[in-house]
Amino acid sequence: MEPSQKRATVYFDPALHRALRLKAAETDRSMSDLVNEAVRLSLGEDAADLLAFQERRDEPELSFEAVVKDLKRSGKL
Repeated sequence: MEPSQKRATVYFDPALHRALRLKAAETDRSMSDLVNEAVRLSLGEDAADLLAFQERRDEPELSFEAVVKDLKRSGKL
């Protein structure tokens, strides 16, 4: 373990743990590498979502009721 890395205890569902172990063996990577990659991807998706929300913050808000009424008015419902 590199000095800059932190240790944590993570509990996996038994089936997920087995799949992770098998994938690590199949890809010749450590379970830690696979988990770190998965967490990075998940946090990257969160960052992209937050950016999208930030970019759209000035758009007008539409209520569900208004959308349904508009669909009825236009004959789409």
